[in-house]
Amino acid sequence: MAKIRITQVRSLIGRPERQKRTIKALGLGKINKTVEKEVNPQILGMVKAVDHLISVEEL
Repeated sequence: MAKIRITQVRSLIGRPERQKRTIKALGLGKINKTVEKEVNPQILGMVKAVDHLISVEEL
């Protein structure tokens, strides 16, 4: 299955609680932290919800 690398590039300060919880669910929380996730519809939905706070690259 395909994988993606997700890196948080913007701060959560002043963001809605829903976006903060989404970032936490992705395993992020600090700027420049990177995680690798399997691609599935749930992960893609979370990525789309906070795409202005993260950068995504395909592996």
